[in-house]
Amino acid sequence: MQLFPCPFCGPRSETEFHFGGDAGNHRPEGFRTVTDGEWTAYLYERNNLRGAANEIWMHMTCGEVFRMERDTVHHSIARSFALTEGGGDDGLAH
Repeated sequence: MQLFPCPFCGPRSETEFHFGGDAGNHRPEGFRTVTDGEWTAYLYERNNLRGAANEIWMHMTCGEVFRMERDTVHHSIARSFALTEGGGDDGLAH
């Protein structure tokens, strides 16, 4: 079991978290102008990085969404922080 650091609750079991996708994967704007290809890319295409990754996670226990920087090879976590602390590139629909 791995411990993930929720910026609101502290270290918790990884089973309490849900992966939200790559940070910076912005939802396409414009209901009528979005192509099938753009929508497919948003929903299904992932970076699947090896090494340093910047991701959006949700702590299902407290319901908060946050950003986590981690290494996908070594399973080490550099840091996690509230989206308000990490600037505007949060990857969520605005």
